[in-house]
Amino acid sequence: MGSKALFFFAFLAFFVAATFVECQDLNIIDITHEYVPTMPSYGSKKGLGEILTLVCDQRKGFKTTNSLLTIQVHSGTHTDAPSHAFIEYFNQQTDATTLDLQTLNGPAIVVDVPRDQNITADVMKLLNIPRGVKRVLFRTLNTDKKLMSFTEFDSSYVGFTQDGAQYLVDNTDIKLVGIDYLSIASAFDVLSPHLVLMKNKDIIPLEGLKLDGVEVNVPYTIHCLPLKLHADASPVRCILIK
Repeated sequence: MGSKALFFFAFLAFFVAATFVECQDLNIIDITHEYVPTMPSYGSKKGLGEILTLVCDQRKGFKTTNSLLTIQVHSGTHTDAPSHAFIEYFNQQTDATTLDLQTLNGPAIVVDVPRDQNITADVMKLLNIPRGVKRVLFRTLNTDKKLMSFTEFDSSYVGFTQDGAQYLVDNTDIKLVGIDYLSIASAFDVLSPHLVLMKNKDIIPLEGLKLDGVEVNVPYTIHCLPLKLHADASPVRCILIK
């Protein structure tokens, strides 16, 4: 068999395989919140506000419609970069462009956090997340209370405490830490958990997730792609595939 025939059959096999995969019904779950003016913004009573402005409007005689986007990078569903918490990493430009796409994409699980407390070391022990699990999304009371649907920021949200973050670093292999409100850290000590988690630049906080109705303790594949921004955080489109 000649090289041209081999190439043809190899291409045909690839095409058939790719078509078969494409035709499978993927159970895609979008865990990204829609950006709307009424969504909460950290520390604000007024919410996110308008982030889109029409600079060209076809209704006013322009040939196209063009919008200007103005947004705080820690809004909605987003990832933090190490430069968010460490001035030395900011100076080194360890920003959203440096976030590891291998960490942001791959096998993941969703776990339910006890509803009456923050994510402390004791809670982490209770969750008993096994070694080898690298991507964990923590569903908390924030989801039950639908905090992301209220405009006014709620400082009573559930997040990690310093000792909970330290337990995660010392006793698990988790590299992607997701949560269902605007900060991975509880409001009463918002800095310390960030410092613990991002000290070595290998753990990525994923914040503002939409976990309503997502089944827990089943295998998923997570896909998150931040914008390639030279910034301390980036909005992200994030999905689970079951």
